[in-house]
Amino acid sequence: MCWKRLANRLAIAGLAMTIAAPALSFEEQADEFWPCVQRKVPQLSLPQIWNGPELPEAAENWQEDPEVSALVTEVAQRRVPLEEAQQQIRDFAGQVSEDKREERLFKLVRGLFEHMDSERSEVMAGIERYTRKQVRMADALRQQTDAVDQLRKDPEADPQAVAERVRQLDFQTRVYQERAQSLTYVCEVPTLIEQRLYRLANTVATLLTPSNGG
Repeated sequence: MCWKRLANRLAIAGLAMTIAAPALSFEEQADEFWPCVQRKVPQLSLPQIWNGPELPEAAENWQEDPEVSALVTEVAQRRVPLEEAQQQIRDFAGQVSEDKREERLFKLVRGLFEHMDSERSEVMAGIERYTRKQVRMADALRQQTDAVDQLRKDPEADPQAVAERVRQLDFQTRVYQERAQSLTYVCEVPTLIEQRLYRLANTVATLLTPSNGG
């Protein structure tokens, strides 16, 4: 690859570095390694996703109920279509004895909230680790670009060695660009988890208030 084409690629990479850089909110400086347009909210609160009755303290023991725990794990998975997950919740509610129905549905809500909020936090931590690596890669690319530029200006440099350094830099730049592009999609995941959690919790809420349509 000629140096002019690589220079153009590096210019694009420079733009990607700018896009991937952490944003600042109007109120306060954003987290240093949070690259997403979406505002960083490390943890959710129950009222954000639950509009049903107040959960009793007993709901915190949801993991002690094997069926509830298994259902939480199953329907929380994004590979399970939302409609199918909602139907599994309805089926569960229909099979529970009337005297235990409310208690176990409350446990289901608490379980969904704790499980999916934890998953969401883990994803966000992963995004920040990913961004730290991007920052290190960007710094390395800048240093290598300067080194190759200096090498090209050296009249005694071996042309084959220069060409090899240019090829290596091009490859590393493409890797950086692909990683920067994938961040756009990864940044959507916390929001998708939050939206799914809200929909599942709302399904439970309608089961607790059958007058709203069931």
